[in-house]
Amino acid sequence: MTRAAELASSREGLLDHEAARPYRRSLGSDRTSSELDLDELELLDDVPAPRPRGGWSPSPSRRKKKEKEKEYPGLPKPKRKGGLLRKKPCLLIMSILFGGLLGLAAMAMWLWRHATPLDGQSPPWYPSPRGGTLAPWEESYKKAAAMVSKMSLPEKVNITTGTGWSQDLCVGNTAPANSVGFPPICLQDGPLGIRFGDHATAWPAGITVGATWNKDLMYKRGRALGLEHRLKGVNVLLGPSMGPLGRMPAGGRNWEGFGPDPVLQGVASAQTIKGIQDEGVMATAKHYVANEQEHFRQANEWLTPQAISSNIDDRALHEIYLWPFADSIRVGVASVMCSYNMVNNSYACGNSKLLNGILKDELGFQGFVQSDWLAQRSGVASALAGLDMTMPGDGLNWMNGDSLFGPHLTRSVLNGSLPIERLDDMATRIVAAWYQLGQDDKARWPNLPPEGDGRPNFSSWTNDKIGKIHEGSDDPTTAVVNQFIDVQGQGDSFHGRLAKEIAAEGTVLVKNEDKILPLDPKGWTDQYQPHGTGKYKVGVFGEDAGSNPNGPNDCPDRGCNVGTLASGWGSGAVDFPYLIPPIEALESSFDLDSVYITPTLTNDLPKNWHSSRGSQDLCLVFINSDAGEGYISWEGITDRNDLYPQKGGDELVEKVANECFQTVVVVHAVGPVVLERWIDLPNVKAVILANLPGEESGNAIADVLFGRVDASGRLPYTVGKSISDYGPGGQIMYKPNGLAPQQDFKEGLLIDYRHFDNKSINPRYEFGFGLSYTTFTFSNLALTTLQPKSPFPSPRPDETILPPTYSSDIPDPSSALFPDNFWKLHNRIYPYINSTKEIKVGSYPYPTGFNDHQVPSPAGGGEGGNPSLYDEHILVSVDLKNTGNRTGKQVVQVYISFPDDVIDSSTGGKIDFPVRVLRGFEKVEIAAGDTTKVEIRLTRKDLSYWSVGYQNWVIPDGAIVVAVGASSRNLPLSGTW
Repeated sequence: MTRAAELASSREGLLDHEAARPYRRSLGSDRTSSELDLDELELLDDVPAPRPRGGWSPSPSRRKKKEKEKEYPGLPKPKRKGGLLRKKPCLLIMSILFGGLLGLAAMAMWLWRHATPLDGQSPPWYPSPRGGTLAPWEESYKKAAAMVSKMSLPEKVNITTGTGWSQDLCVGNTAPANSVGFPPICLQDGPLGIRFGDHATAWPAGITVGATWNKDLMYKRGRALGLEHRLKGVNVLLGPSMGPLGRMPAGGRNWEGFGPDPVLQGVASAQTIKGIQDEGVMATAKHYVANEQEHFRQANEWLTPQAISSNIDDRALHEIYLWPFADSIRVGVASVMCSYNMVNNSYACGNSKLLNGILKDELGFQGFVQSDWLAQRSGVASALAGLDMTMPGDGLNWMNGDSLFGPHLTRSVLNGSLPIERLDDMATRIVAAWYQLGQDDKARWPNLPPEGDGRPNFSSWTNDKIGKIHEGSDDPTTAVVNQFIDVQGQGDSFHGRLAKEIAAEGTVLVKNEDKILPLDPKGWTDQYQPHGTGKYKVGVFGEDAGSNPNGPNDCPDRGCNVGTLASGWGSGAVDFPYLIPPIEALESSFDLDSVYITPTLTNDLPKNWHSSRGSQDLCLVFINSDAGEGYISWEGITDRNDLYPQKGGDELVEKVANECFQTVVVVHAVGPVVLERWIDLPNVKAVILANLPGEESGNAIADVLFGRVDASGRLPYTVGKSISDYGPGGQIMYKPNGLAPQQDFKEGLLIDYRHFDNKSINPRYEFGFGLSYTTFTFSNLALTTLQPKSPFPSPRPDETILPPTYSSDIPDPSSALFPDNFWKLHNRIYPYINSTKEIKVGSYPYPTGFNDHQVPSPAGGGEGGNPSLYDEHILVSVDLKNTGNRTGKQVVQVYISFPDDVIDSSTGGKIDFPVRVLRGFEKVEIAAGDTTKVEIRLTRKDLSYWSVGYQNWVIPDGAIVVAVGASSRNLPLSGTW
């Protein structure tokens, strides 16, 4: 299937129905001083209700009226007689009409109240802080300022506005600033590899990487991702994903991230970003923020005129959802992508508190903010609120050439409604990020043709070698768009080796009775001797053990569950260059001279299954559970509808285990799976949660099953006994509670294991749990104070580096006109205006709060926040011994418990804490019988809570308990600080 054929189903956030037309409130609307900014939308009064998917049909009342007129054309109205007999029907009719009108009025009022986002729930924060105030970026900003100062107004707009969906080769593209030599920028998904790319690695998903708990592998995967993107000509990699964090275990895109704990998610995100950017590619921290479910994530996508609003309190926002973004900014991430949803009833891409107040001031973000694809919902308002780049350039609808930036941004500067200083900062942030990643290095980033071959060497829109240069336009020009460059590495550097290692370490062994694992390639062991024909008989069951008969890339963006599951679906998925199914690896791993394998690669067992009771010495059952991004639905699934295995997986395991005395179950899934229907069956001897392993799926699971590597994965989430175990906050909102759906994060900090601990719920398998093929002991815990305890971090550092400044003169409008004889491509977005008459200079009011003085956050002053937050206060050391008979890997996990009865002196209120929270970890490999000392350092931030009153991180009075062990509920050592 060509990319053109897949076009309609491959867009991130594609609407499959006609969107209602929203508009931005006028600047002169009657907002109160507490209202946020200008990003909210209202429906026009004349917008029709969404049509049913089957097409338009007139209302019953309209049909009846038409039918009556047709039956009695032109007849005079009969004279009515009868007095009271006549009046009663009239009164009845009038009553019905009046009641109907009242009902319509009530419905209209309800629609009006519920279709408009609530105001005043997120405070305004203006103006947008300018970049270039921190030392690590100082030189890049000096270079950027020198370049931007020479740009024309249209060129500045050009680099902040995408050219439009499918107008160029990548999923996101900006146009160049030719006069200063700034190139077009290619932005490409994503977190698992190069979307729509060829000859590139299909990596294990983020959730699998999280399950490795291995910082080195996190970095190496990021480095390889960056290398492959760079060799394909991609400037900005749209990943990693750290939002959704995983508040709800059934969330459709949780698998793209690393797990629902903010520390694990933050460490994995930071390591990935360091790897990507060490290759000179700009990484993107996404989706900012609280985009926790697919249902209603985007206006109109689910027939609601507004997106869902994630309503979060300040403390939960800081301690849970912002944490991984802060870690990402601390390591210098170049870009942050704002999300589709609203946060506290303000769209994330137009929320001045989130973008200006938190991201750019408090967290010191020096890069640029880009929108998710069509997540921008306003023009001037979103620019003032901190949005720096709109993607893919299209505005409220796909592929219509009408951007909310582009020429509108040009007009806004010329008419005075957008301060030119804001546009200068937008452009400077983008150029500074380009310099910061060394993309001016011509050895790594060659010039564009004809001077060089520096453009992307692949097309997102066709698999053919020759294709259109501007696929989404009316330009028929073709060229070589796919050069089929192999970026997977060769020999010892072949990336498939690393992909297999990550997939194997991200495989979690949760049950292993009678030490049935690891398997022996010959089948027989000292405990289990030959009988009958002497061959060891292995049955392999389940569709998940085999291949999709139409190939691994049969469904666009992997949007179906057929064959073995190695990836979720959506814009975060990639094409598989190959996919090793488990059955293939099993057949090559067993010694077929002594083992006979019977594959049954279906979830529907043959009718004669029961007659073969006891005929198998070992049964391997493969089941799965899939989900993905909201623009694709497979069998009614985007967010998962439950946590059970799909396609009859539970029934398959039960049938096999009832007949086979030694059953091993392997689960491939996008997140936690409820195992309760069969986990305690006596014949189920071992269970492996293999997550989403990527292209090397079969080889990775075989490495673990046969013990070629230790079983060293640990759960990056909690496996509950039912979905209700995760609490009210863990449930997907499947039905809207209004036209602007409201989702209140009332659970605060208590998600995943924190909720289980708080409610004393016994999970099936706790967060951090995983078995090994060897055993370990912990001893000799020591807590060394590196800095004395004090409640507050050091004062925010003074700003000694000033941001770039430019002339504030407004350019002549004629400088923004289309050049003479300019060839405009259909639906392509340009920065130019058609006539100077379009510019109406006047006094334009700014958002409420725009001129209010904002006090810089005391928690700010550096990348990721106040540098004092990252001062190390405790050195935790512990001895770890391998007490088994083989080399193995263990994850040393450090949790802290805050004191009871903490009172915040700024508010006088009691501060509640989770029972325990993860604050550090290290994965170590130890030979049998050896002991090693493991050290983990805890920072001020690790030991603090977010004080809403002080708007700062505070270490509470009282003893903090530091516990060390192998999981959140296996912590044999503890001490106080």
